[in-house]
Amino acid sequence: MAEEREQDLNEMMRVRREKMDAFREMGVAPFGHRFEVTDYAAEIRAKYDYLGEDEEGGEVRIAGRLMAIRGHGKASFCTLNDRTGNVQIYFKQDILGEKKYKEEFCRLDIGDIIGIRGVVFKTRRGEVTVRVEDFDLLSKSLRPLPEKFHGLKDVDTRYRQRYLDLMVNHEVRDTFRKRGKIIQSVRNYLDERDFLEVETPVLSTIAGGAAARPFITHHNALDIDLYLRIATELSLKRLIVGGLDRVYEMGRIFRNEGMDVRHNPEFTSIEIYQAFGDYRDLMEITEGIVRRAAEDVLGTTKITYQGVDIDLGTVCTVSMNDAVREATGKDFLSCKTVDEARAMAKEIGVPFEERHGIGGILNAAFEEKVEERLVQPTFITGHPTEISPLAKRNPDDARITDRFEFFIYGRELANGFTELNDPIDQEQRFIEQLAQREAGDGEAHVMDRDYVTALEYGLPPTGGLGIGIDRLVMLLTDSPSIRDVLLFPTMKPVAE
Repeated sequence: MAEEREQDLNEMMRVRREKMDAFREMGVAPFGHRFEVTDYAAEIRAKYDYLGEDEEGGEVRIAGRLMAIRGHGKASFCTLNDRTGNVQIYFKQDILGEKKYKEEFCRLDIGDIIGIRGVVFKTRRGEVTVRVEDFDLLSKSLRPLPEKFHGLKDVDTRYRQRYLDLMVNHEVRDTFRKRGKIIQSVRNYLDERDFLEVETPVLSTIAGGAAARPFITHHNALDIDLYLRIATELSLKRLIVGGLDRVYEMGRIFRNEGMDVRHNPEFTSIEIYQAFGDYRDLMEITEGIVRRAAEDVLGTTKITYQGVDIDLGTVCTVSMNDAVREATGKDFLSCKTVDEARAMAKEIGVPFEERHGIGGILNAAFEEKVEERLVQPTFITGHPTEISPLAKRNPDDARITDRFEFFIYGRELANGFTELNDPIDQEQRFIEQLAQREAGDGEAHVMDRDYVTALEYGLPPTGGLGIGIDRLVMLLTDSPSIRDVLLFPTMKPVAE
């Protein structure tokens, strides 16, 4: 069966190449040049919807890809697609002339890109249509498009050949248009509040700012290994030290970890830092960014994600320990010893690692028993110091930090905290992280001496925030997988 399909494909490609050669013999370039476009499909349909049956409108110049050809002898209705959608076009031999119609139009295939000059009219069936007065071949398609009536459904092909996905699945185009609008909305929100967008290095001698495994590369001229950044945090906080009080960076982050519906090795994140603020200010910004994006792109804060109604206008806040206690009846912060916390975890079936202290076990219980239940927008606060090496300790309870994570549909969307600005405490946290690294935690932080030096010059009280842009786009486009919102997701190579 597969062999027959391959033979059919080869035959169709042979025929298309013969048509290409025929165009060349006629003096028609099968891969043309500039075409002045003045009109677009959606605009034409809207502008001339008022026309009566067989009534004519204005002249238009439109270019796009042929998506359907319905021939009727000396006349043919076709579908042309451009960046705004589809419009019906009408070819007629009497208008084009017999030579142009038979020698050029009849050699067009679905997938060819053409430029059209024509007049708009409305058919007896009430469809706005462009009657073609003349056309230019702009690019001959040498391969047939995927099955035209059902679109491209195979997800592997869709992700590997995104150009085909965009070509035949117009809802996919809409997803990425919305992505662009979401990103613009986030930028507008921050720019209006005097935040400065900056750029920091992608390559570094230290992989810091997050608990993650880095990608390693080699710089030939310097003969040193470098890491692709796993976060922008430490660079951005250096800028706060330097006096840039409000900064943000939106860009690609690289983490050498597993892949699933929420994780891709490279993804887009935004990190935001505000001097003289704390985690509560950044919680307000988080809410504002998400609501603004929903309103700008969808016109509402009440959305449906994967069949679940979610109200982005209503947010609740609960501490991690309280959330775990409510779900399991266990108060891990009441434990006096690690052994007591371990016994609690075993009692409720929460797995943990030997290196975990009380805080690590509390976090494990949260991830196991609470996280996926957080469907409506929820801020989780009071994260253990043990798992928050860059966050400032809570002034009333040194076991926890002034930190938050923002969850929707059981997924973390944002993470923020009051930044640790005590260089002595920060250095000790790095030392503790190194001990965890030696104990087998490959994602623990490494020592960043220059960052400690920067803190010794003085970091003002600062609030920091990171938001996963891809997850925000997933939420606002009702996309089940991160691969649906990345134009070119990471894929395993196809075996030759």
